[in-house]
Amino acid sequence: MLEVVLPEKSYEIVIKRNSLEQISEWIGGLWGNKKIAIISDTNVFPIYGEQIQKQLEATYEVVHYVVPAGEKSKSLEMAAVLYDFLAEEQFTRSDGIIALGGGVVGDLAGFVASTYMRGIAFVQIPTSLLAQVDSSIGGKTAVNGPKAKNMIGTFAQPDGVLIDPETLQTLPEKRIQEGIAEIIKCGAISDKSLWDDLAAYTGIADLVAHSEAVIEKALRVKKKVVEEDQYDNGSRLLLNFGHTIGHAIENTAGYGKISHGEAVAIGMVQISRKAEARREMPEGITAQIIAMNQKYHLPTAYTPWQEDELFQAITHDKKARGQNLKIILLEKIGQAKVQTIPIKEMNDYLKEGD
Repeated sequence: MLEVVLPEKSYEIVIKRNSLEQISEWIGGLWGNKKIAIISDTNVFPIYGEQIQKQLEATYEVVHYVVPAGEKSKSLEMAAVLYDFLAEEQFTRSDGIIALGGGVVGDLAGFVASTYMRGIAFVQIPTSLLAQVDSSIGGKTAVNGPKAKNMIGTFAQPDGVLIDPETLQTLPEKRIQEGIAEIIKCGAISDKSLWDDLAAYTGIADLVAHSEAVIEKALRVKKKVVEEDQYDNGSRLLLNFGHTIGHAIENTAGYGKISHGEAVAIGMVQISRKAEARREMPEGITAQIIAMNQKYHLPTAYTPWQEDELFQAITHDKKARGQNLKIILLEKIGQAKVQTIPIKEMNDYLKEGD
């Protein structure tokens, strides 16, 4: 178990196999008498939702809303639908939301919880590897805008996070791969021992067999920077390694056409390759990232590569501040730095080839 300790709020992260079977006990330790809304999607709710609702109904009044699976649900339009649902169910500021699903559900449900009636309680129960190692902690909630991913959002911390690694057994390999991309990032920016673990595992199945330890190491990286920089102004930016270009790829491809993890994997390779060419990173790091991506069946390039469209997407990214952009580069595997560049220089990092 980990604890995220912040000035105004702290909360625990439980990482335990088969912990969904004790969901009622866990919720009971966090919340008293509440009305609860489970927000999930069409992939996850049929697998876990009914059993969770049945457990909770012994103590709580429980309702649920199931959104269509996929990135398109992470929108203001879907948030409005959920506001209406909560209002119709007469939810008040004394009630709470369970976000049950992957990153889309976690971001959407967290955003709705943080804005409905100026904020009601919520917990995260992430069921994808990507959500378990990344989006479920740290308090970032968001929906996508027409110009950029996660453009409309809030900082709102959950009351708790429950991670059951057994949920990975129901995921297709492609969904596990996108979570591995974020784990590779965590090792690259802050934890050489995690990187070495990834190098030692024989492949995806071996990593999943060690998922409790892998998830905990990845979350320790995120926990540390969230505690240092809750609102993303300093060291927390290190978590964006590969993301500036990755988000632009997602945006220009059309949300859902390429997964977040795949886009981040490509983004890590592209930014590193160009930084090496500019002598801003030591030689050889890009080759290590490429090899690690290939080991876990992640892409290292994207076609069609459209520099102009990618640049336009980046200028609308929330990481752009004034005429400058903060990018993340590696000093070595396990250590990263924030570098500020004029936005126009980003064109150089977007050029294909060496």
